[in-house]
Amino acid sequence: MAHSTISYLWREQNATRGFRAGVSLHSHTNQSRETLDFLANLGNQYPLIRPLLARLERRSEQQHGVRVNYSASYWTPPMTPRLAFDLESRQIEKLDMASMVSITDHDNIQAPMLLRTVASARQIPVSVEWSAPYGGVQSFHLGIHNLPSAGAQEWMSILAGFTAQPSDSQLTEILVALNQEPNVLVVFNHPLWDLYLIGREKHESLVNEFLQRNGAYLHALELNGLRDWHENRAVRRLAEKWNMLLISGGDRHGVEPNANINLSHATSFTEFVHEIRNEKRSNVLFMPQYAEPWKHRILQSTLDAIRHYPEFPQGSRTWDERVYHPDANGVVRPLSELWPDGNAPGVMRWGIAMVQMLGNAPVSGGLRFAWNDSQQLRLALGESEG
Repeated sequence: MAHSTISYLWREQNATRGFRAGVSLHSHTNQSRETLDFLANLGNQYPLIRPLLARLERRSEQQHGVRVNYSASYWTPPMTPRLAFDLESRQIEKLDMASMVSITDHDNIQAPMLLRTVASARQIPVSVEWSAPYGGVQSFHLGIHNLPSAGAQEWMSILAGFTAQPSDSQLTEILVALNQEPNVLVVFNHPLWDLYLIGREKHESLVNEFLQRNGAYLHALELNGLRDWHENRAVRRLAEKWNMLLISGGDRHGVEPNANINLSHATSFTEFVHEIRNEKRSNVLFMPQYAEPWKHRILQSTLDAIRHYPEFPQGSRTWDERVYHPDANGVVRPLSELWPDGNAPGVMRWGIAMVQMLGNAPVSGGLRFAWNDSQQLRLALGESEG
């Protein structure tokens, strides 16, 4: 029988008592390629945004000979693997616990492989967030943690091959094989986030179909640190329906550490995997930042993505060094090279400036107050609506 507990550090100061370690799951580094498809989707979803995007696309082609291609473009988070590892470790160690960090960049394992050359991070698990196509219209994000070192590259080739030519039956075969790896942990990340905007009912129907076929080969459903209270409560109900464990997953892309972690008695990540898989117990701790208004946190994460970091290594300092697009010859390059000397289209500069203005102290503070929802906080803590 699956047994999950959920605690909140701002309410339970002694929540960590009796646990040896804190486990940070699901975070991203500058090795992660984050899609820009959502911009095209926003244009289709919100008519007011479409003219702005159309102007950007027109100016890009006229002035730089580059036709905007959202599906071939991507952005990368600002933090290098070492900076991200240290950020997550520090948050846990401040709670007087040993730290374990599992970084899951999108569809690649470069970050943990690089970190294994650093003495302090040598024990990091080889993990990835795999975008697994399903049902012809959706992709589910699966956190695959602690791949065997000797076979990690082979596993990545298998996952990439499936992504290129997906079939739902083969997906089940892959999940069965992953489940046969005794030290691998497979998590269904943010299962109720309709990331590809196919519609809530259709998405939930596919999720339940996917769990009916594959739930036996998944080890937990994620409570996501960047999704709101309402969605995470629905994930909790989904876990009860399918008798599955709940697990943490911060999904950090910026410079705020993960908003939730797992508490564990384990002395290694492999032991933690056995806690989840064999003992079927999981202890999720939400950190104080999760109590902040969700819209405010999303704004801060967006600001992190476009902020200038002069102390970071070159290539991670400015937003246009972290956004990539094919040039006129189809070679993917950072925007700083496509639009040198700050010559980005005016509508893009205007948009970036507007978002940055929202982060200024007086405006940001006012928005935080306006977005505060104490009722959501009470419900999240399990109190009744009455």
